[in-house]
Amino acid sequence: MIAGGAPAPSAALLAETAVRALRAEARLGPKPGLVDHRGGGAHDDMDLPLLLASAEALRPVFLAVADASERTAVGVELREELGRLGRAGDRAMLRATRGVNTHRGALWALGLLVAGAAGARDEREGVRRAARLAALPDRHVPAGAPSNGERARRRHGVRGARGEAAAGFPHVTMVALPRLRRAAAAGTGRDVARLDALLEVMSLLDDTCVLHRGGAEGLRMVRRGASHVLAEGGAGTDSGRAALMDLDGRLRAGRLSPGGSGDLLAAALFLDMVPWPEPSAGTGRGEVACRR
Repeated sequence: MIAGGAPAPSAALLAETAVRALRAEARLGPKPGLVDHRGGGAHDDMDLPLLLASAEALRPVFLAVADASERTAVGVELREELGRLGRAGDRAMLRATRGVNTHRGALWALGLLVAGAAGARDEREGVRRAARLAALPDRHVPAGAPSNGERARRRHGVRGARGEAAAGFPHVTMVALPRLRRAAAAGTGRDVARLDALLEVMSLLDDTCVLHRGGAEGLRMVRRGASHVLAEGGAGTDSGRAALMDLDGRLRAGRLSPGGSGDLLAAALFLDMVPWPEPSAGTGRGEVACRR
């Protein structure tokens, strides 16, 4: 219970909301270069049933993250416990997918946001707590080869997933969420709103998934292509949909997957779905003010 207000979402509800967000992102289509109901996009080892199974496999880790965050103050102790739980969740994901990395980036982002939301009064506080956790060290990270995303981050000098989280998820709070909420206020269809939010993130994000596969030129193509779709009116117009399908074809042909953008859309859907005890001060259900 939040003092003087409505009850905070339970750990079980936060876990369910995280899984719902992952499922919603997976089912959304047509997404350029990403897995959806049509198939694997730029991936030859994934499909929609695999993503849905992966999302369900992560439910226990989200539940454990929320439980731990309700018991422990934000600090190094909690950060290290979340790291342990996240690594266990990664192993559970790989067991469910027979070794395919379906949701590692989403597990990082949503795990932090679930932790931040546990006991938070509103969206702003939840994001702020998640950012504080992301910035803390974890002494127990196993030594070994860096991930593909980390190698891309170092090679290209970009923020990467950890930097995005430590900065307060600006592409979620200042890009995807405002787009979703403006569209809802205007009566735009849900899937069109979500596709346009994804495209806006794609047009701005230094997506390390794209950088890993396509380098700087691949990233320029993704960002310009997404901007062009939006300039043509977005996913809800004939010209925008034609541009979207053209971009999808080019990403598939180039095996370019904007997976980081997909992860951040799932994060935005999670924040939008959480029944916060209080509206965000000064923002209602609109933007959460975070600096880039």
